[in-house]
Amino acid sequence: MLGPVRAWRGEQELDLGSPQQRVMLAALLLSRGRPLALGALIHAVWGEEPPAAAVSVLRTYASRLRKILEAGRTPGEPPQLLVSVGDGYLLRTAEDALDLAVFERRVAEAKKRCAEGELSAAAELLHTALGAWQGPALAGLPGPLAESECSYLDEQRLTALEMRCDIDVTLGRHDAVVPELLSLTPRHPLREQLCRLLMLALYRSGRQAEALAAYQKTRHALVAELGVEPGTALKDLHDRILTADPSLLPDSRSPADPYPAADRSERPEGPVGPSGPDSPDAHDHPAAGDLPDAQDHPAARPAQLPADLPAFAGRQAELARLRALLPGDGGAPDTLVISAIGGMGGIGKSALAVHWAHEVADRFPDGQLCINLRGFDPTGSVMAPDEAVRVFLEALGVPSVRIPADVDAQVALYRSLLARRRMLILLDNARDTEQVRPLLPGSPGSLVIVTSRNQLAGLVAADGARPLTLDQMTPTEAFDLLASRLGTGRLAAEPGAAGEIIARCGWLPLALAIVAAHAAARPGFPLGAIADDVRDSHGSLDAFVGGDDITTDVRAVFSWSYKALSAPAARLFRLLGLHSGPHISAPAVAALTGLPPREARAGLGELTRAHLITEHFPGRYTLHDLLRVYAAERAAAEESARDRDAAVGRLLAFYLHTTDAAYPLITPSRHRIPLDPPPAGCRPLEFATREEALGWCESERSNLVGAVHLAARSGRPDIAWRLPAVLWGFFYLRSHTHDWLDTTATGLAAARSAHDRRGEAQALADRSAALRDSGRLDEAVAPLHEAMDIYRALGDMTGTSLVVANLGDIYLLSGRLDEAVAYIRRALAIARIQGDAWGQGITLSNLGDALLRLGRYDEAIDCLEQALTFLRTHDNHWVEAVTLDILGTVYRELRRYEEAIEYYHQALKTHRDIGSRWGEGHTLGNLGDAHMGAGAPEAARRSWTEALAIFSDCDHADAEKIRERLDRLG
Repeated sequence: MLGPVRAWRGEQELDLGSPQQRVMLAALLLSRGRPLALGALIHAVWGEEPPAAAVSVLRTYASRLRKILEAGRTPGEPPQLLVSVGDGYLLRTAEDALDLAVFERRVAEAKKRCAEGELSAAAELLHTALGAWQGPALAGLPGPLAESECSYLDEQRLTALEMRCDIDVTLGRHDAVVPELLSLTPRHPLREQLCRLLMLALYRSGRQAEALAAYQKTRHALVAELGVEPGTALKDLHDRILTADPSLLPDSRSPADPYPAADRSERPEGPVGPSGPDSPDAHDHPAAGDLPDAQDHPAARPAQLPADLPAFAGRQAELARLRALLPGDGGAPDTLVISAIGGMGGIGKSALAVHWAHEVADRFPDGQLCINLRGFDPTGSVMAPDEAVRVFLEALGVPSVRIPADVDAQVALYRSLLARRRMLILLDNARDTEQVRPLLPGSPGSLVIVTSRNQLAGLVAADGARPLTLDQMTPTEAFDLLASRLGTGRLAAEPGAAGEIIARCGWLPLALAIVAAHAAARPGFPLGAIADDVRDSHGSLDAFVGGDDITTDVRAVFSWSYKALSAPAARLFRLLGLHSGPHISAPAVAALTGLPPREARAGLGELTRAHLITEHFPGRYTLHDLLRVYAAERAAAEESARDRDAAVGRLLAFYLHTTDAAYPLITPSRHRIPLDPPPAGCRPLEFATREEALGWCESERSNLVGAVHLAARSGRPDIAWRLPAVLWGFFYLRSHTHDWLDTTATGLAAARSAHDRRGEAQALADRSAALRDSGRLDEAVAPLHEAMDIYRALGDMTGTSLVVANLGDIYLLSGRLDEAVAYIRRALAIARIQGDAWGQGITLSNLGDALLRLGRYDEAIDCLEQALTFLRTHDNHWVEAVTLDILGTVYRELRRYEEAIEYYHQALKTHRDIGSRWGEGHTLGNLGDAHMGAGAPEAARRSWTEALAIFSDCDHADAEKIRERLDRLG
């Protein structure tokens, strides 16, 4: 306890586990055999903000400590040391098994000997008691218990130290004690007793001026820090020194020092080890400007690498990049090589670093140093750079008493020891650049491997580190990882189940390893049953808990990164769990969070640096599937239902209103869907050109589809049917028929569930359009008749007109030409009555197409030319391209191929100008037909090949028709 918390079984030191687990042990030890309730233990470990799973974590710690402290206990045998009492625990230890208890007993005995006048015996007891200290008590432990107990125990040590120094001065050992007091007083400038002893020892050593200077230094500190003058005892001693009071000189009759300065090595030592920073030998520490030479220390060759994974799999591309950092001849580098391996929690950074380190360790003959910097640790206790340097100095053979107190001096000594050495240094789990930089060698020839969840940009920019960011495994690598643990035969016997496990693990090595461990522990289970377990917990991380080891719990591993975030970035991360799409843009994040764009980008930058999200394209971000689940869990736990609902509402409004801003550029002059104003905090985008609008819709397509489903799930049917309606033109132009069918089905169901008649009519019309575009013409008729009935009941003439026109179009495509002409003429009449130029242009074009199919070519040309006049006047380039294509077909039927080809080329140009992929493919197919009619088969082949590429890319049904034409051509 008097230093880092450590334990031994005989001569063997025990591994007490994580810092928080050691806090639990320390709390039980400090209770001195009294039981501690769970509440007290939770407060000792975490303070006022314990995690939700604090009780279960403490139970895990208790289970591990029992295994450590009673390794020989047989299964089923009740524990003898760490026992359960009520809802807490009690630790039974012998009185002399705790160095703190031994220390207190010796101090109490020393006080008794002093009272009896046995000063030499008292001094011996105090020297022995203080010699047991190995630094600050409970060193390295986090939490409120360590903070409070450290202060209390440090006060006990200082009181004993003052008592021992007082006895030494009384016994006439002032010359020996002066260096120690000179070291202690600057570190405790407000302790007047230390100053009094130093002044007296200096004065008795003939150093009067220094004694008076010590008084002035303490007086200045007291006035500056506390605003008070020194106490009466110190003032009195100062005055007596000024007057050379003879009573201050040592009594010649004082007992002789049994440990003269010439032979201090005979002084009894404490049982635990070297002295701490305030111990009798602390004055031996070199100052920052007086470092010991590196040759003063033994040439220790540490070998600290942890064991490599016995079944390391995958990461061959990353290993190749790492191998390229070192010379190809198998030797050590001539320069300092720093590799910074980054990535999200659980991605396998440490495993890769350790594997590569073992691969190249023989290139570094002077050894390997390795340390966990605890940058992201369940305890939240980040290792300070000076603590890490001290650990490395001790590993390099420097006795603790020779390690400088000053951090800069420690770093200088560390680099001096590494000079002219070729070392491999693994710095695992770093928090930031500043934690790493003091541990970098100052000379060439060594390799430093750093792993971190943060992007160490400073290390890359200023120190020349080579970054390597790990992504999720490839499917093949994930399969190899499972096979290395379960055997290839077991996976080959159930490839479907293996594939599902890999996919649901998100190709994340930690998740795969946990599921593989579950499967390996159940060799008789089929993999299908394991896949069922993972599937049944979909939507949570319950399937990815690796037993009693918190480092193999995906949820816990993610939490360490999450807890390191600032409050705004943590909120942003939580809200990202509410987003349903595969990626998200910075403007959408601003809407989701309700933040100004600049603040949203700042939060995204923090999450990116922490590898909790990936910026896969400038301004666009993705979450790993399991991180998305974790974010959603945190949102459910930490955000109120009202706040979650508001965030989803802002996001959906952003997608709806931004799509609506694109709508008039894609389908100019077409009837727009009325929308409510966007909520506060939602800033929809605006577009200057058709290309911008189409580009945004294409890049956001999967998110827009997801938004329709999210709107339906979250009780916003108005958005669920309106969003497909404003996507009508985009889906048609780009021939995204699967998405169109999907979203219109969802929107229609949402409108019906809300009994929204107008929304239902619009959704029915949109559903029919999607069915028509996918070639399901027979199915497309019924929704339009349903929509017509609703529009008539609502008295909506505009809606009725659109339905009539669409029915004419479907009958036209179905070959029911008489019905088509009848409906188209009705639609044309309604459009003329309403003065709807957009509707007149479309219906004239459709009527021309119908007349073409009826073989009435002159009437068709007349209608189509009238249509072009309306369409060009109102910039309806979309239907203009279709009309030019129909005119081309009319002239092709008339075998006027040159005119047909000219119209097809005009149509192609217009299709391409507006980005209509389906229209481009359709016209290319017709152009190929015209070339064949004109006797130019190679030109036909080129047109059909282009058409096939477009239809195949769109997965359009017309691809098969074009393929048949190419097959006939041979």
